[in-house]
Amino acid sequence: MTAQPQPTSFPQAIQLSDLRNVGKATLADFAVLGIETIAQLRECEPDGLFLELQLRTGQHQDPCVWDVFAATIHQARSGEAKNWWAFTAIRKARQAGGHFPPK
Repeated sequence: MTAQPQPTSFPQAIQLSDLRNVGKATLADFAVLGIETIAQLRECEPDGLFLELQLRTGQHQDPCVWDVFAATIHQARSGEAKNWWAFTAIRKARQAGGHFPPK
């Protein structure tokens, strides 16, 4: 049995806006979704956030929003900051397989 990686503890002062891929638009999306802390974000899944954002806004979201959600969740869980486009290939593979957008 392999040990699961433990979530990284961030310094208390870190805010969502300190994450690599979070700018004004992503902060606004998080506000719509009710996400205010790294701890809350750590518990999320990108599919769920993507779908919920579309439901709450009543608008289609660009697929790259999923990439940003995946990157920020990854950083919240692991402490490793990756650019959002590092997750694009995962989404595109899902699109090619008919598994994106999530349902």
